[in-house]
Amino acid sequence: MTYPLMFRLKQTMHNSKIDDVPAAVEAELSKFNLGSKLKPGDSVAVACGDRFANQVAIIRAVVDHLKKLKTNPFVVPAIGSHFAATAEDQRKVLHTLGITEEAINAEIRSSMETEIIGLLPNGSPVYCDKQALHADHMMVVNLVDLHPIFHGDVQRGLLEMLAIGLAKLQGAELYHRAIQNSSFEDIARGVHKLMLKNGNLLAGLMILENAHQCTVRIQAVWPDYFAEKEIAMLHRARGLFRQLPFKFIDILLVDEIGTAFGCLGADPNVTGRKYNAHAAVEGEFPHIRTVVYRDLNAKSRGDATGVGHAEFVRSQILRKTDAQATRLHSLTAGMPTLAATPIDYETDREILDAALTLIGLNSPEKARIVWIRNTSSLIEFECSEPYLEEVQHWRDLSVLTSPHPLEFDTHGNLRDFVVEQSPGS
Repeated sequence: MTYPLMFRLKQTMHNSKIDDVPAAVEAELSKFNLGSKLKPGDSVAVACGDRFANQVAIIRAVVDHLKKLKTNPFVVPAIGSHFAATAEDQRKVLHTLGITEEAINAEIRSSMETEIIGLLPNGSPVYCDKQALHADHMMVVNLVDLHPIFHGDVQRGLLEMLAIGLAKLQGAELYHRAIQNSSFEDIARGVHKLMLKNGNLLAGLMILENAHQCTVRIQAVWPDYFAEKEIAMLHRARGLFRQLPFKFIDILLVDEIGTAFGCLGADPNVTGRKYNAHAAVEGEFPHIRTVVYRDLNAKSRGDATGVGHAEFVRSQILRKTDAQATRLHSLTAGMPTLAATPIDYETDREILDAALTLIGLNSPEKARIVWIRNTSSLIEFECSEPYLEEVQHWRDLSVLTSPHPLEFDTHGNLRDFVVEQSPGS
């Protein structure tokens, strides 16, 4: 098989950032004068769990601020069901993110126990982490960004954490089933209203980051304004969201997948498969004929949820997969195809030879191939020569290397390329 030549490409994206993140958190929380709502000795549950840049520093700064107000903050995992069906599993997830009791200077209270705080209009119960609910106050900290499954005005953010994260496995399963009949936005807003009425919300902290995974904005918000402020922040997040510059791709090679890069292993907002597992819908880009996953990130601890979105995978992914964790996560999300097994081959050469038969009547050396590290790392990547003339006319793209052959080792596998590390990683 004849393969196209490849070249390295760099995207220029929004690269401003907050230089002193802990100071920014302290300044933002100080504006709110939370001490007027707190008494010395009050317990405050800080809900967190979704991965974002400077996460440990941000949570530590929140804890430090609350301690200055003479309260007793503690952290609760608010991560729904990401390979975390037990309290210990949820604690391990936080540890994977670097959130340990030593790092944040606060106790982590992990439990799968929930209580029902009310019913949604459709009759569904609303669950909340018991330890968070029984604290004197609760504070929610999360990134606001596009969600791999949900769409509309409520995606990843404070409302999602209230509805999914704090509901633990029991609630996460229920709400993912409920979106078959109702929009997630309606569900999340309903949960928010019940939390305002029957919960103990103190405040929220919204985080915004750019494509370099650097923190660009930190905004505190009162509970009554979660929905309103989150819509505005999501609008900004859309403008900063990382994306591939091409509308049509024959083969997308992804070095690694896993929950370290989102709950579906590879972000479908990047791969153009948010609404359909194996093809972009009308108006969705990029259109990709064939997606190839090469490896499973170790931090995902065997959770290969999302592997079913690929047409081909290296066999090593299947050997590293924890089938039970992957099934649990996929079923909780209400999408069993996320755990489906694609065609696998031991080597990259075998995969490319198979994938190149699927590009229609074009010759293999004319195939439009894009090769990325993962869907969170899109500043530098490689693409095939047919893109070369096109990208030379784009202001935000820089060609870093001349065209060169794909490099295979003696086993028939591609060498892993090193990409520039983002400052916020």
